[in-house]
Amino acid sequence: MPSLPQLWSHLVDWLSSHAVAPALDLLHLGKLSGDPRDIAASLLIAALQIGIIGFVFRPLETFFPAEKWSDRRLTLVDRNYTVMMLLGIFPLFTYLILMPFSHLFGGADAATSGTGSPLAITHWAPWFNGHPYVLFGVYYVVYDFTYYWMHRTQHALPWWWALHSMHHSTRQMSCWTNDRGNLIDGFIQSMILAVVGLAMGVDPDEFAWLMLLGELVQNLSHTNTRLGFGRLFGRVFVDPRFHRLHHMLVDPERPKLHNCNFGQVLSIWDVLFGTALYGEPPRPTGVGDPVVDADNDYGLLGLHWASTKRFLRTVFRREGWTPGEVAFDPDTLRPVPVDQLDLHALARHPPSHAAAPPAATDGTVAGESAAA
Repeated sequence: MPSLPQLWSHLVDWLSSHAVAPALDLLHLGKLSGDPRDIAASLLIAALQIGIIGFVFRPLETFFPAEKWSDRRLTLVDRNYTVMMLLGIFPLFTYLILMPFSHLFGGADAATSGTGSPLAITHWAPWFNGHPYVLFGVYYVVYDFTYYWMHRTQHALPWWWALHSMHHSTRQMSCWTNDRGNLIDGFIQSMILAVVGLAMGVDPDEFAWLMLLGELVQNLSHTNTRLGFGRLFGRVFVDPRFHRLHHMLVDPERPKLHNCNFGQVLSIWDVLFGTALYGEPPRPTGVGDPVVDADNDYGLLGLHWASTKRFLRTVFRREGWTPGEVAFDPDTLRPVPVDQLDLHALARHPPSHAAAPPAATDGTVAGESAAA
């Protein structure tokens, strides 16, 4: 009986030879640098991820919801986008860009690393070659540390927030929300993480599993459920209760409270760098900046166009590179520092979509200034 790795390899070979390679030849992409097995593996990993989201995480929202919705209409665009990203865009991006990009590091050299990088961990510490699971754990700690600081930068730089705000604009954060993001933002993130992965010697197959692990934890952490990992594990790993506070609407009485919980898989970075927030009750999610909140009125293409316009109107301005939390001027899309705004006025801004979740009954949770 074949082992799981052997079965996985057979599935990749079969899908590559019977579906991926013929499709690439039909599209005249077969001669481009890259191995069709990479895209086959990405498709299988994506199918596995979608199955886990749909059959494991989605039921949690039904039986243990953090927020009860009478209408899940706003989650549909996120679900459709997730399927399109995982089964189409990301596998092609991996095949056409990420894998060929690894050749810039000189190709594979088994004596050095899977990528041939002179900065590879196994190059400087050969002991890890005999301990692959420990090595994978080290890879992931470095990867997750990189993501933490990248995520904080997404909120700190106005031009990057113009893109990343599309992810935060959803009023119904669900298990499908993780992949809701502007493609330009996704490209920037993927290239940063790929450079770090290739530099430290992560083999392309290992990189795919690193990505899957990170994506699954993020799918779970965005799930609309009140479940958590408990007092101990919740201080080490990101759970849905922890990440929901990152997406919460701003409290005008405590305007900095939502600048918290940036971790992807390990919450320990937030603990170490002072951005961890625990003990708050579940709060509604979304943004109060009416320019960003209007994303909820658009379909998939409209979402991208709206966030791309914010990016283009911001990235070429000096204030677009000045760190700080911003909202966007409704006429010019110029970034406006939040400390110049009346947060209570923003809090009273009525959501533009009828399906918005109700405000908190005590009146302390309100619309977000921008960067929650």
